[in-house]
Formats: sequence, C-alpha cells, structure tokens
Amino acid sequence: MTKILVLNGPNLNMLGTRQPEIYGHTNLQDIETKCKAIAHELKFGLTFAQSNYEGELVGLIQKATNQYDGIIINAGGYSHTSVALRDALALYSGRVIEVHISNIYNREEFRHTSMLSSISDGVIVGLGPLSYILAIRALSELFRVTSENN
Repeated sequence: MTKILVLNGPNLNMLGTRQPEIYGHTNLQDIETKCKAIAHELKFGLTFAQSNYEGELVGLIQKATNQYDGIIINAGGYSHTSVALRDALALYSGRVIEVHISNIYNREEFRHTSMLSSISDGVIVGLGPLSYILAIRALSELFRVTSENN
C-alpha cells in the first residue's frame, strides 16, 4: 500500500482561529479528515502530524524514508527559514510536495522565498485547505506515471 506522511509546522494547530482573514475558518482536524477520505478513496495509507518544533519535524522526515512513499509538507514559517528541514527533505528518498494555505506571493516579502521549494517535486500555494487535497492527488499521479515508466 502506498503511504503518505502529511507534516504540518508551527502554528498550524491554530488554524480556524489564527488570522481567519488569511487562513480561513477550517481547522487542522477538518483538513486531516478530508485528507484521510481522499487517501482512502485512492487506497493510500495516510499519517497526519503537526509540530511546533523544528527538530521534531526533522526527526519525522528522517524516519519517513523507510516508511512512506511521499511527504506533503506545510512547514509554516519554517518554510522560509529552516535549512535543517531542507537538508532532511533532501535526504528523503520519496516524493515531496510543499503546500501553503495562503498565497505566499501576495504576502510579506520575506514569505516569497521558501527553503523547501527547490528540493520538492511540486509546490501548491494559495488554495486554502484544497492545497492538501490537490497535493494528495498530485502524488497519486506522480506514483502512477513512475509505475507506468518502470
């Protein structure tokens, strides 16, 4: 069974109440429920995790190599600052999709650069919680194309 790890960084546990004018009213639990439904439809295993701690996220990525075929990551503010997350993802052998709920290019200048984008297979930004669903579907297509080409 194909397995996906969805990682969420700092402050994403506050979705639904944190700056709803930017992030909307959907909370992280609702996003997880929708992601699990799509994963079930695609016959994927899916694990959802959130941490406010950079080192914990790095540890989860390091453990993922032998356990997961793909990672979807919304690293929150760490996307723009964390060389450690970038290095961990660069070592990961599976597919990586970076997601952002808000359009980082419509926001403060410092959010326009992601440390993770250059080592990700794809980046989805600005589509709210739908970003996660699209990332799962994108991984599904990437796995299908890879399987057909082997």
